[in-house]
Amino acid sequence: MSYLMPAATMPAHLLLLTAAMGYLLGSIPFGILVTRALGLGDLRQVGSGNIGATNVLRTGNKAAAAATLLLDGAKGAAAVLIARLWGAEDAAQLAGLSAVLGHLFPVWLGFRGGKGVATVLGVLLALAWPAGIAVCATWAAAAALFRISSLAALVAVTLAPAWLLVFGHPAVALGLVLAALVVWRHAPNIARLRAGTEPRIGAKG
Repeated sequence: MSYLMPAATMPAHLLLLTAAMGYLLGSIPFGILVTRALGLGDLRQVGSGNIGATNVLRTGNKAAAAATLLLDGAKGAAAVLIARLWGAEDAAQLAGLSAVLGHLFPVWLGFRGGKGVATVLGVLLALAWPAGIAVCATWAAAAALFRISSLAALVAVTLAPAWLLVFGHPAVALGLVLAALVVWRHAPNIARLRAGTEPRIGAKG
């Protein structure tokens, strides 16, 4: 269980099925679906144009933002839990990684997706709930302290591998990969943080 990818004991077709299932679940653009269902317009034309909960909040609808956050997290958790029923624990790691990749690069949106924070949190909660709760608590504390969503996300995900290590879960390597993906997707936010122009939580811009 110490590897990033599933052990070779699983047949290749099951590995492909696990990866495909995780990717397809992760690629569901709940932010767009929720905002359209509530008549809030095209989310990609709002604020940063991102499909995640932080940008949904810029529509002014807190319920829509909360629903997006929960659903984006749930799809990551669902991918892990379904894969765990199919095969070894390492298959759950593959499904979790695939779900995050699906959110970042959804085929339905021309492979232009979100930044993956909520989906990563869902994956971690399903893989190792004590570490997942610790990461969520880290995000909440950083958000309360700095009032900047992107900074809170960066603090939380970069500490995720450490929390996995603290709680003795073997997915530390996966945590490093997920953290790297989220940090990479936040490159524009990091530039704005350095410039002091990153909007605070709830800001319209």
